[in-house]
Amino acid sequence: MSLLKEVILQLFFALTPFVLYNIYYRDKLQNYSKAFILITSSISLILAMTFASSVVDGIIFDIRYVIMFFGLVYGGIKTALILFIEFIIYRCYLGGEGTGVALLMLVCSFLLSVVIYKLYHKTHKKTFFTFIAGIVFSAVALGLTFIFFPDYVKKHLAYHVFVIPAQNSIGIWLLMTLFGKAIADKELFIAHAQNEKIQAMSHVAASLAHEVRNPLTAVKGFLRLMQESPNERAKTEQYIKISLDEIKRTESILTEYLSISKPLQERSEPINVSEQLHVIQEVMLPFANMHNVELDIQIYDTPVTIIANPDEIKQVLVNFVKNSIEACAEVQNGRVILSILIEKENALLMITDNGIGMDAGQIQRLGSIYFSTKTSGTGLGLTYSYHVIHSMGGTVQVKSEPLIGTQFTITFPCHAIEKVGTNLTA
Repeated sequence: MSLLKEVILQLFFALTPFVLYNIYYRDKLQNYSKAFILITSSISLILAMTFASSVVDGIIFDIRYVIMFFGLVYGGIKTALILFIEFIIYRCYLGGEGTGVALLMLVCSFLLSVVIYKLYHKTHKKTFFTFIAGIVFSAVALGLTFIFFPDYVKKHLAYHVFVIPAQNSIGIWLLMTLFGKAIADKELFIAHAQNEKIQAMSHVAASLAHEVRNPLTAVKGFLRLMQESPNERAKTEQYIKISLDEIKRTESILTEYLSISKPLQERSEPINVSEQLHVIQEVMLPFANMHNVELDIQIYDTPVTIIANPDEIKQVLVNFVKNSIEACAEVQNGRVILSILIEKENALLMITDNGIGMDAGQIQRLGSIYFSTKTSGTGLGLTYSYHVIHSMGGTVQVKSEPLIGTQFTITFPCHAIEKVGTNLTA
């Protein structure tokens, strides 16, 4: 029973990179890095060697070869070499009768790992080669141990013929299969989320193109008037001022649109939520006008600050506001209202519409991957938004009734709240 516990513990250590991956990258719109593979593999290696399986003091067996092969496949040669050096140093520190043999096993297994690694990337039968790797590593360990400690191997033959191969084969299969599935799912999610973002921004761009034509038409008209009356200085100055104001407004809208549509960057900084709402209103107003929906904001003059990634917050707001506008497109006098409240050191951002609404079943599934209330939607826009909000320690609450409307309440922990007055800006 004690040996079984040790084997189960080793299998748990083998899954350490997979477990940490699902924790660390759960809310990130990016996949693993080589640095992550090195760090998690090192943790797994140290734990496995510290609590190794053994039937005789000084001769230990663990899932070191599994971790080495995993690091080689997902981190590359450099990562595997660093793990190789870490093993040598820590194994010499642990000492024991089997230290020399263990180092020789590692050298042989590492060279074989490189060969299997090259074959692994060339074949479609990855599961087969994964099991082969586990058997090969076990065979090397058995052969070298028998050469140096024949009596020991004969005495514990079942342990080396059944337990060690099972430990290595199951460990390497579990880790490679589960981790491979996790990163494949993450890549699929990232690809669809990016496509969803592109689609959302393309819809907004269509409305912006229409909106930009209006000031350009006005500027063109004023230029013609100035051309027709070049000597009327007072009117010319008035026309120039109006034209400059129109160009400035157009430039502001396009600048904000480009800042939202650019690739996301990893950063966090204090953000004035009120300012962000004004930006989103300015960018999304053409989209609302195109759908005959009124877009209003009701916010305090006093700043409300949160700590977040400004690019992510803008994209989250675009996703929610776009959905609310589309929900109001088929109703008369459609209206979307953005507002902020302060409650117990939290900022409550509310997005309210009088659109088609949702039933209880639809509300329950909101934020789930690939669920959408729109016939052409994938649901990844809200899925991504929910991930971002939760990663910031925020929450999302939804109140909705069919044919009446929907209210999303997004709660963020406040970084700073100044004394809030009663004046609202709209």
